[in-house]
Amino acid sequence: MTIYRLLFFFTSLLTIPAVGQQVRTIDQIYDPQIRTVLLYPQVGSTVDTPSETLNPPVVSLDDGTPLQLEFDDLTANYRSFRARLLHCNADWQQSVLNDIEFTYEYNDNAITDYQVSINTKIPYYHYRLTLPRVKLPGNYVLVVYDERNRNNTIFTRRFITYQNRLVVAAGIRFSTDPARQFTDQQIDMTVSYKGYQVISPQDDFRVVIRQNYRDDKVIRGLRPTNVRAFDQVLEYRLVDLSNTMPGGNEYRFFDTRTVLSRSNYIDRIDRRPDRNIAYVLADQPRSRGAYIQSDDFNGQYIIDNRETGNGAINGDYIETVFTLRINEQPGVDVYVNGAFNLWLLNDRNRMTYDPALNAYRAAILLKQGVYNYNYAMQTTSNPPKTDESLIEGDYSATENDYEVFVYHRPPAARADQLVGYVRVGVNKRK
Repeated sequence: MTIYRLLFFFTSLLTIPAVGQQVRTIDQIYDPQIRTVLLYPQVGSTVDTPSETLNPPVVSLDDGTPLQLEFDDLTANYRSFRARLLHCNADWQQSVLNDIEFTYEYNDNAITDYQVSINTKIPYYHYRLTLPRVKLPGNYVLVVYDERNRNNTIFTRRFITYQNRLVVAAGIRFSTDPARQFTDQQIDMTVSYKGYQVISPQDDFRVVIRQNYRDDKVIRGLRPTNVRAFDQVLEYRLVDLSNTMPGGNEYRFFDTRTVLSRSNYIDRIDRRPDRNIAYVLADQPRSRGAYIQSDDFNGQYIIDNRETGNGAINGDYIETVFTLRINEQPGVDVYVNGAFNLWLLNDRNRMTYDPALNAYRAAILLKQGVYNYNYAMQTTSNPPKTDESLIEGDYSATENDYEVFVYHRPPAARADQLVGYVRVGVNKRK
């Protein structure tokens, strides 16, 4: 064994914090100058396709599809960033694995691929990184930090890899509860583990169901209702409705791919010397009345520039103004919610009530593209409670995507692995 390999082996066994501190294993942007963090599978050719970013960062280890990271730095100055990976168990708590157990290379990567924005009023540096391959299927967190200060975490993003050693079949329908059949969607499924070594199938598998790729919309802790030991099949058809989720509503959307004219759901655009301001058409609550069918990205967004077709470096940042026409709501905060803010409710997307308009307003700096969004309320109590249905409503006819994750810790393994994954849609119309 060469000296280099020995050095790599022993340094990988060391327990080195990612950035010199405890890192939260959630999607979070810590640096306010960092915007538009995208992590997605890069399928096929190397030509950038805006719609690729609609796919979640979930890839099969057997396919070898790479994950692509992109983000912008609005300081408009070059900064040296580095990235490393954390391995997590099914509950997203960091596992006890050493780096060498789940990575092929030294777990510390410099982000050296960058471009400067072109013809934008708000300048920025656009960074890219193709994530290194990993050995094990499961949950991971990408940690990006400042090379000059390892304690300065810039942002964290979750991603998932899987190997289908089981056969997972899922079906979605409206809730079997008559009181919820028009509002909720029910996920029934089976897990076939034929040929897979497991000691106690009814206890050893951990099942997670996720709606529209949102980690704040998940079901955990399901246990099978029937174990067909001869067929080696687990059935999940729960009568307690623990496999039921509110259907929500179709997401609202707007289009800012161009500032030369008004696009879909844009009321007007102010073109100022230092920046552009786009006013989204004023919104009303949708929690009452019949369900209205419309197409959406299930809460996601794409970055694009209509004039150049290269939103990565030609897309400008636009001050986007949202207006929600409702009376002032005491004891709650109102937010514009979407994947553009990683589904977080914070100061960036909090709305302020304007008595003159009798409406809530928020101005958010967003890169040119097509965005999905909705509105959420959060109580100011401790702990706070979040509700999207009060403004958006819940409908079982809503078109949604669901993912089913089946985790297992093999005998003698030290961490959970993702051994079954399936993605299924409901009420698909195209």
